[in-house]
Amino acid sequence: MSTLDTGLTLIRSAAGRVSASNRWMGNAFKSWMPTGLYARALLIMIVPMVVLQSVVAFVFMERHWNTVTRRLSAAVVADVATLIDVYKVYPQDKDRAQLRRIAQQRLGLVVDFLPVGDLPPPGPKPFFSLLDQTLSVQLGRQIARPFWIDTVGRSNLVEIRIQLDDAVMRVFAQRSAAYASNSEIFIFWMLGTSSILLIVMVLFLRNQIKPILRLADAAESFGKGREAPNFRPRGAREVRRAAHAFLEMKARIERSIEQRTAMLAGVSHDLRTILTRFKLELALIGDSPEVDGMRKDVDEMAGMLEAYLAFARGDSGEHAQPTDMSLALEELRSDAERNGHAATVTFHGLPVVTVKPASFKRCLANLVSNAARHANAIAITGHRDHRYLTVTIDDDGPGIPVEMREEVFKPFLRLDDARNQDEGGTGLGLAIARDIARSHGGDITLGDSPMGGLRAAVRIPV
Repeated sequence: MSTLDTGLTLIRSAAGRVSASNRWMGNAFKSWMPTGLYARALLIMIVPMVVLQSVVAFVFMERHWNTVTRRLSAAVVADVATLIDVYKVYPQDKDRAQLRRIAQQRLGLVVDFLPVGDLPPPGPKPFFSLLDQTLSVQLGRQIARPFWIDTVGRSNLVEIRIQLDDAVMRVFAQRSAAYASNSEIFIFWMLGTSSILLIVMVLFLRNQIKPILRLADAAESFGKGREAPNFRPRGAREVRRAAHAFLEMKARIERSIEQRTAMLAGVSHDLRTILTRFKLELALIGDSPEVDGMRKDVDEMAGMLEAYLAFARGDSGEHAQPTDMSLALEELRSDAERNGHAATVTFHGLPVVTVKPASFKRCLANLVSNAARHANAIAITGHRDHRYLTVTIDDDGPGIPVEMREEVFKPFLRLDDARNQDEGGTGLGLAIARDIARSHGGDITLGDSPMGGLRAAVRIPV
């Protein structure tokens, strides 16, 4: 392998590690990010505001607050240094009355002289010791004598003690004269305005998100076969545009269903008329083995026609309404027992669910009749939680092979040994049942039953 190939291999390996690291960081960042639009929009607005406020506060603290405090502290220390010079140059002022008067009247300082002695031990430093640090630096730079300061003991005064040759000079100065104390007002206004802006953002975003949530609820209700009578386009222009598009799509789908239903009604009427004529003509011919066979064929044709029309028609025209599913399952059990099958029913949870009662009962009836056709015992179980209604139908029949459990839902499919091959049937029972379940926003799955046969599970959102 040449040196170039080795270098390319190393580069590819490093690029792969960098790419994997970037993917890991991206996934970690996504896991920390909120998933809702409302939270993301708030985050998009809050983060820049917090960053801007932090930068402004840092610049203000660094460039204004610190600078002003340093200059004020330097001015106070300069005044104290001037008083020390006066004390040294004019010793004839024995009781220092003139010095005290000049300090108080001209400089705003209260000066006192204590006997010579050791300075007090250093006091506790405040948590935010900008004034303490600045005064210490200025005293060391301008006076260069032993000193002691107290910036904590009295809230509005600063005490400074300086060791002189024959006395200890004690000076009380106003804190505002050495410290930019009005900076807290800036921080207060900054936090106050930020809070007001945050409240306005929350209220504004809530009003902007509401139309999107209404649109999502209307689309979900339409997907479940339910109506959203109070829905109308609201909100921003883009949201209203999406709402208008949804309403137009909904109207086109409903119009298509209505046209299909009208066409099927006409076809049904014409074909039933012909079948009725066949039955009358057969009744007039008389009884014979050939006529009985023809009557059986006509009845079978009528049943097939009804199945085809039912599959094509679906559950159009029926409106969803609260339905007691425990009573519906009991009716299915009674029907199965009347046909000579042992059936049990169990229901857990609140039984009232909003469905299209006739079509959903037909969905379950198709599954129960499919189980009854190939099994002796049937167990029907219903379970409703805060999200889904699940109905399972178990039997002790031969079941369906795993590889064919999706194939049996195809319309008109009739397998040689399949469970949906009813006598004279059309292979539409499971297809109709899944179509109804999906029109409610759910689905049907097939699996192994603990009874040894097939389990058909219907799950729809509540």
